[in-house]
Amino acid sequence: MKKYSFKNDYSEGCHPKILEMLSKTNYEQQQGYGDDIYCEKAIEILKEKIGNNDVDIHFVSGGTQANTIVITSVLKSFEAVISASTGHINVHECGAIEATGHKIILVPSKDGKVKPNDIIAEINKAEDHHMVRPAMVYISNATEVGTVYTKQELTELSVVCRKNKLYLFLDGARLGSAMSSAVNDLSLSDLSRLTDVFYIGGTKNGAIIGEAIVINNDNLKKDFNFHIKQRGALLSKGRLMGIQFLALFQDNLYFDLAQHANNMAKKIADSISKKSYTFLTNPVSNQIFPILPNTLIAQLEEKYEFYVWQKIDDVHSALRLVTSWATLEEKVDEFISDITSF
Repeated sequence: MKKYSFKNDYSEGCHPKILEMLSKTNYEQQQGYGDDIYCEKAIEILKEKIGNNDVDIHFVSGGTQANTIVITSVLKSFEAVISASTGHINVHECGAIEATGHKIILVPSKDGKVKPNDIIAEINKAEDHHMVRPAMVYISNATEVGTVYTKQELTELSVVCRKNKLYLFLDGARLGSAMSSAVNDLSLSDLSRLTDVFYIGGTKNGAIIGEAIVINNDNLKKDFNFHIKQRGALLSKGRLMGIQFLALFQDNLYFDLAQHANNMAKKIADSISKKSYTFLTNPVSNQIFPILPNTLIAQLEEKYEFYVWQKIDDVHSALRLVTSWATLEEKVDEFISDITSF
């Protein structure tokens, strides 16, 4: 029996509307390297959704690529980026940032968020030219442990960064889930106003591949295309990106898909709560982290795929369960039934 996966939100291919648009436009001849009409239309729609015509938007294929290009394009050789210890650039990118010669300054974080005091503390440590200089703060929304930034939290980070001349970069690989969360009070316009650069993740929300980098700070716009090309991220068939983001954003599809993922996660979380089990972090996005008995986990592993995220004690562990835009509700119901019956 093939196990049903709750390991990630990119196990499935892409939403049928994307396939349909790709098929309909397949034989059209278009300019390469993002100069096609579909990238132009997608960028126009994204600017409208963001509410800012002055941003620069660039498409790349994946999150690690986006993170590496943005961070290395901004930092001087002696500058570093501050990140939560759980941050994706630290734990899941194979040292991509370090491989470019830049240090990641890690701050401990149980909820996956960077706090203003963390930033100030690291600035104070960098006394002189014998140490790397913090020049950027990296955050992700949703975070690696499924939490979501509030407008107040992001505003406080933005104020600290601007006061201390640090760039604020938001990894939006799961931005759809974050912005569709019941606790979210941020808009795309807020992100454009409060960060220097962020990206809108497509890979984990219904696209085949693709992230849209949004540069808000004029100082970071110059020569960014050169960095994309040099890092091997400028696709000759750039239309692939434009068509996907056009399909996702010409109506509300992007957020509809994210809402489905969140709804499926909430259904699982609610049922787990009714069994009086707790969570590593409060479940508010499409990543949830229930703490379950190891005996129950072993039984669930016979039918489902997921990550055992963290050992809690000798008899309990935290799981990471991830739902997607395509998660089947009947499989969610089956999973809930098995938790109840095991």
